[in-house]
Amino acid sequence: QVQLVESGGGLVQAGGSLRLSCAASGRTFSGYAMGWFRQAPGKEREFVASISREGGSTYYADSVKGRFTISRDNAKNTVYLQMNSLKLEDTAVYYCAKARLALPGVMSSSSAYDFWGQGTQVTVSS
Repeated sequence: QVQLVESGGGLVQAGGSLRLSCAASGRTFSGYAMGWFRQAPGKEREFVASISREGGSTYYADSVKGRFTISRDNAKNTVYLQMNSLKLEDTAVYYCAKARLALPGVMSSSSAYDFWGQGTQVTVSS
C-alpha cells in the first residue's frame, strides 16, 4: 500500500504563487511516475502535470504550461507542484497520484494512476 498526503494549498490572490507538496509512504516511490490532477466544483477531474520516475521528463496540461512546474525529490519521497501566476480558473482541489505501473516516461490519463491523495484545496481570489 502507498499513502499520499498533499499539503500547501490555501487561499491566494490572482497572480500569486503556491507550492504544493505530496509526501509518499513506501520505498518504491522512485520507481513510479507521479502526477497532479485537479477537480473544480461541478467539473470532472483533469490532468495538470506528470513527472517521470527519475524526474527527467515532465508533461503539462496546456492550461498550466509555463506557469506550473512539477518536480520531485526521490530521497524525500516527495513530489511538488510550484504554481505561479495563478488565475481564478485554477481554483480546485488538487490531487497527487502514483502511476500504476513502473514504466519510464510520463502519463496524463487518470487510469494510469492507482493511488491518490486526499486532495488539497487551492482557492484563487480576485
